[in-house]
Amino acid sequence: MARPRMPGRGIVFYVLVFVCLAQIQCRFHVLAMLDPLDFLALQSIRKSLEDMPGSNFFASWDFTADPCHFDGVYCDTDRVVALNLGDPRAGSPGLTGRLDPAIGKLSALSEFTVVPGRIYGSLPQSFSNLKNIRFLGVSRNFISGEIPEHLGRLRTLRTLDLSYNQLTGRIPSSIGASPELSNLILCHNHLSGSVPSFASHTLTRLDLKHNSLTGTLAPNSLPPSLQYLSLSWNNLSGPVDRLLNRMNQLNYLDLSLNRFTGIIPPRIFSLPLTNLQLERNQFTGAVQPGNQVTIPTVDLSHNEFSGQISPMFSTVENLYLNNNRFSGRVPSNFVDRLLAARIQILYLQHNYLTDIEITPTAKIPVSSSLCLQYNCMVPPIQTPCPLRSGKQITRPTAQCNQWRG
Repeated sequence: MARPRMPGRGIVFYVLVFVCLAQIQCRFHVLAMLDPLDFLALQSIRKSLEDMPGSNFFASWDFTADPCHFDGVYCDTDRVVALNLGDPRAGSPGLTGRLDPAIGKLSALSEFTVVPGRIYGSLPQSFSNLKNIRFLGVSRNFISGEIPEHLGRLRTLRTLDLSYNQLTGRIPSSIGASPELSNLILCHNHLSGSVPSFASHTLTRLDLKHNSLTGTLAPNSLPPSLQYLSLSWNNLSGPVDRLLNRMNQLNYLDLSLNRFTGIIPPRIFSLPLTNLQLERNQFTGAVQPGNQVTIPTVDLSHNEFSGQISPMFSTVENLYLNNNRFSGRVPSNFVDRLLAARIQILYLQHNYLTDIEITPTAKIPVSSSLCLQYNCMVPPIQTPCPLRSGKQITRPTAQCNQWRG
């Protein structure tokens, strides 16, 4: 049956549906259909992608029917406003193929996502036409090439998630200049260069871990609005104390496995963090929180922190202070909370500690772990330590004397 076409740009298709009643009486219904440009764009998108074995996402994409009823297609009157490609259920095999440039013709699109799969190739340059896009997520696929500069010029973009792909090159400075950006998730790629400065005052999540980023972070490069900051597994360097002093809304901070230097401001320990990961850097100086630390997990291991261990850390459930230069006596309140099973992990190995008030017959709760080896004392109690701690029980006397000197 023919589909009459109305003249003029943006005019909807109409299809006449012939309905025969039980009494052989018939009538016509007129149903509004999709904008022709959106219709053709969906056809192109379908031709460039396939279901992976075990996926039936495209089974509903029958172009003799209304595309607004396709799985993953959401319309507002005659325009596609959201396109979610792939079965969103956990464990779905996903899709394979390339992202067709026709996606850029869906000019009313506010949300575009792709489920994890085997989509390869670069991001289409035509994404620059998505002037209404707010959420753009193409994660856990095989997208390669560089992040297009024009993505930062999408003024309505709130969330950009390109994580777990094979992207290379720099993070465009235009991304940092995007005024409405709230969530930027680019982790687990092969990005290089420096971290751009961010102009958005609404940026709450910045996840750049597992890349090859280098350079330093200027004190004003990240906004105080951040609640989640992960920069781990990069090659970033330089001090961050002035930057961290500006942060007052963080609830997650991971700077681990970089080459950051300098001191850690005490106020960072008073933030409402659920996790503080600063391990494997080159931080130095004493660590003296102003109040009892209520962060559940604090990892300061494998740095160059020195001085005595603050009793303010005794309220931390999982505390990693190993492989530093802490010296002196372990505060007694650590032992009290450890024996009461309020501390689950207390790793103090590979420091210069000289004493801990715990009896050799003390019973460490099954749910707790204590490691004291390779310090300037013979551990008064033998406890299992991680294998990577080595086999030496105490630090050589010469090293301890040199440290005291």
